[in-house]
Amino acid sequence: MTRIEYNKAVDLHADNLYRFILKNIHDVEKSKDIVQDTFLKVWDKHREVSAEKVKSYMFSTGYRTMIDLIRREKKQSRIEEADLNKLTTSDQYSDLQQILHEALDQLPETQKAVILLRDYEGYNYLEIGEITGLTESQVKVYIYRARKFLQKYIGNIEVLI
Repeated sequence: MTRIEYNKAVDLHADNLYRFILKNIHDVEKSKDIVQDTFLKVWDKHREVSAEKVKSYMFSTGYRTMIDLIRREKKQSRIEEADLNKLTTSDQYSDLQQILHEALDQLPETQKAVILLRDYEGYNYLEIGEITGLTESQVKVYIYRARKFLQKYIGNIEVLI
C-alpha cells in the first residue's frame, strides 16, 4: 500500500473505527489513543497490507489494541473507582439509550464487540470474523447469545416506555 492509499484509508475509515472503539470502552481519550496506535501499527505494516484489505486490517488491529488495553487495565486494581461504584446507585432510567448501553456493558468483551460490529457498524459475519479472528459460525453464535442476553436483560420494551 502506498502513502496515498494509506492516507485515503485513514480518511475513509477513521470515524467508523473511532465510533466502534468508543462504543466499546466509553472513554473519549482512550478511544483516540487506541485509534492513533492503530494508525501507527497499520503504517508500520503498510508494505504488507493491500489497499483492498486495509479496512479489515485496520479494524482488526484496532480491536486487538483495544482488547490489550482492556486486559492491561483489568490487571491494575483501582480502589478509588471501586469504592465510588459501591456508593452510587441508580434505580431510575432517564432514557432507553442508557438502558441499552448498560445492557451492552454487561456482555463479555467478544459478544459486545461482535454485536457492535454487526448492529452498529453494519459488517457482515465474514467481515466480523476477519476483524475479531473468529470463524463465521462463532460470530453467529456470539451474536445470537448476545441478542438473547440483551432481550432478557432489557425485557419488554413497552414496560420501559
